[in-house]
Amino acid sequence: MSSSIIVCPKCKAEIPVEEALSHAFREKIEIQAKKGFDEEKKLLQEELESKIKKLSAAEDAELKLRKDKLALEEDKRSFEIQKQRAIDEERGKIREQTLNEATDSWRLKEKEFEKKLSDMKLALDDAQRKATQGSQQLQGEVAELDLENSLRAEFTSDIVQPVGKGVRGADISQTVKTSMGNVCGTILFEIKRTKAWANDWPKKLKEDLRAAKANVGVIVSTVLPDEAKSGLGLVEGVWVVTPPLLISVVTLIRTKLIDVAREKFVSSNQAGKSEKLYEFIVSHEFSQQLEAIAEVYQEMNSEIAKERAAMERIWKTREVQVRRLLTGTANIVGGIRGSGATMPSIKGIDLPELLESE
Repeated sequence: MSSSIIVCPKCKAEIPVEEALSHAFREKIEIQAKKGFDEEKKLLQEELESKIKKLSAAEDAELKLRKDKLALEEDKRSFEIQKQRAIDEERGKIREQTLNEATDSWRLKEKEFEKKLSDMKLALDDAQRKATQGSQQLQGEVAELDLENSLRAEFTSDIVQPVGKGVRGADISQTVKTSMGNVCGTILFEIKRTKAWANDWPKKLKEDLRAAKANVGVIVSTVLPDEAKSGLGLVEGVWVVTPPLLISVVTLIRTKLIDVAREKFVSSNQAGKSEKLYEFIVSHEFSQQLEAIAEVYQEMNSEIAKERAAMERIWKTREVQVRRLLTGTANIVGGIRGSGATMPSIKGIDLPELLESE
């Protein structure tokens, strides 16, 4: 066997040395190449895995970033919506507050205008009332002044003077005097310039007469009660007269007062208690006291008449009720007896002659 041949221990094949060496060399080289490839492949695989991990981390980071961005955008959108809602709500509150303030302002202005209008109306009514009162007062003062001047001009010997303002009493007082200056009495005048007659005027003037110890009261009025429709009348002891008839009436009253005063003067010369008693009885003060007593009597008599009428109505009602009760009882008794039943006599229901016959 040549030295350049090598027998394979496995397959016993003869292999040239050069070929075996070449094969071994190639095999070594392949092993080394494979080892280097495996290492490079491992490195590449590790690098690939590292890059994949890095890529996954980057993708996760990008995904997280995108999610954060979306969440941020969503938060921003939600914030914008909430902010817009808050702005709208605040704007609505401001609008409502402004509207309420404007409404309150207008309401206050309206109330202020109504207050001014009410004040103006009250002021106008007060001015009209004062003007009316002033006009009525002026008319009354003019009428009083005209009456004073007429009385002074007609009866020059008398004292004619107005009753002071705020003093209880009539409007004008006339002291009747003779030509010699002797006082004969006093006439009180009440002047009325109204649209309606008041029934308490005569009573009030009579009270003024008693307080002033005057003799005659005269109401001068443009409106007259039924007792003085003709222009002159005596109402509850007070003369009521229209202005045109005043002077004529006062002339008659003066004449009567002078005559009475003359009679009193003549009788005053009589001595003794009887004369003084007579003087008192015929005096004006005594007659006024009697009039006052008579007025009270008339008022009491009127009240008694009213009470009597009321009691008579009550008695009449009770009388009818008693009569109905008695009639009903008699009907019951008559019905029982008419049925044939026997009943004893009942006093107060049976007639006396029937009782005697029984």
